[in-house]
Amino acid sequence: MRSRTCVAIVLLTALLVNGTTHNSAAWAESPTASTVVTTSAVKWFEQNQDDFLTLYRWLHQHPELSFEEEKTAAKLAAIWKELGFEMTTGVGGHGIVGVMHNGNGPVVMIRTDLDALPVTEQTPVPFASTVQATREDGSSTGVMHACGHDIHMTNVTTVGRYMSEHRDQWSGTLMMIGQPAEELGEGAKAMLGDGLFERFPKPDYAIAIHVSADKPTGAISVTPGYSLANVDSVDITVKGRGGHGSAPHSTIDPIVQAADLVLSLQMIVSREVKPIEPAVVTVGSIHGGTKHNVIGNECKLQLTVRSYSEEVRQQVLAAIRRRALAVALAHNAEEPDVLISQGTPSLRNDDELTSRMTKLFADVLGEDKMIPGEQSMGGEDFSRYGIAGVPILMYSVGSVSQNRLDRFEQLGIPAPSLHSGVYYPDAPETLKTAFATMTASLLDLMKP
Repeated sequence: MRSRTCVAIVLLTALLVNGTTHNSAAWAESPTASTVVTTSAVKWFEQNQDDFLTLYRWLHQHPELSFEEEKTAAKLAAIWKELGFEMTTGVGGHGIVGVMHNGNGPVVMIRTDLDALPVTEQTPVPFASTVQATREDGSSTGVMHACGHDIHMTNVTTVGRYMSEHRDQWSGTLMMIGQPAEELGEGAKAMLGDGLFERFPKPDYAIAIHVSADKPTGAISVTPGYSLANVDSVDITVKGRGGHGSAPHSTIDPIVQAADLVLSLQMIVSREVKPIEPAVVTVGSIHGGTKHNVIGNECKLQLTVRSYSEEVRQQVLAAIRRRALAVALAHNAEEPDVLISQGTPSLRNDDELTSRMTKLFADVLGEDKMIPGEQSMGGEDFSRYGIAGVPILMYSVGSVSQNRLDRFEQLGIPAPSLHSGVYYPDAPETLKTAFATMTASLLDLMKP
């Protein structure tokens, strides 16, 4: 059953979808847009826009979950091959790699993610996904591109087509990759483990976009330095000694012990980590007991831990182990089980590349379209390519029209976030901005 909030947002988005405007002519004629991208490439984009929107709608209607992106990968691989890229499929699962050599020059990689989310779509768009999937527990769920990966795929394909048709404007090697399982934080690791930078040219630069659900179309954000966090999961099993609820003195209550631990964990960030160092410790799940008057034998906690630097990461994880053991000792309990699963590493944009592209993007879009970037405690496995030694840049592209954002604000309803069943981008304007900036970056880095 939908909540009242979800129903309100669905009704609101249905009203707003007809109010979206796309003033492409004004954007293209902006006096601050002085590069070749705004004079020839954007005109080319507008002339071929219907082709790209057709691909976008197909991708949106055919989402596939992480490590199950077989049809998505096949669709893109066929298009990229037709564009003239040397294609390799099955890299790290359903990952695809397209390489185009065009004379001497740098190797530049652009990346898109392929996977969708187990989210049931509730948007008013006529091409909404109706795909269903079965979870591991046997329950059914809808599948949706609720994180904009369909925009990412369409953008990389569009940029690849432009570069293929305009080889006189650049020199070097363009490498396009379609990466599986970003939502699990495993796809980049799988592709690197399958020899991505050994079987194919190692890039001199790598660039990717991510859509933003709270920024207007036509605008972008670039965050220098750390932009996304280390993401780690911790599973703790607190051990007690069960018994009757009326005789707690004869037991070691694991729920009381867990409650003590939850409070102790909150002091790691507030009292152990330097205030200028970002960190988060969140207990997202706690399960214990079976009945009102039964004290069980154990209680399970699940934590998400976020940080930027490796030093803080290790400090926080060590503190979690120490405090879990200390609480057990205080309750005269058996040592708890603490399982740490290190996930996505933090994403740090390369300083030189970020500075260079920020100036370029401001020239392409105009200074007024550059929204200052903010650090986030979210995660993105594009970071792994930077850790592998490639200068990387991931920047954020606004995906909701200003008209829609204004309406949400007027009605006191927040704009739907990514991973929401009611989020959808205003695709034409989003794609044009993504295309203009990414194409500009390639033409700048790969000047003949």
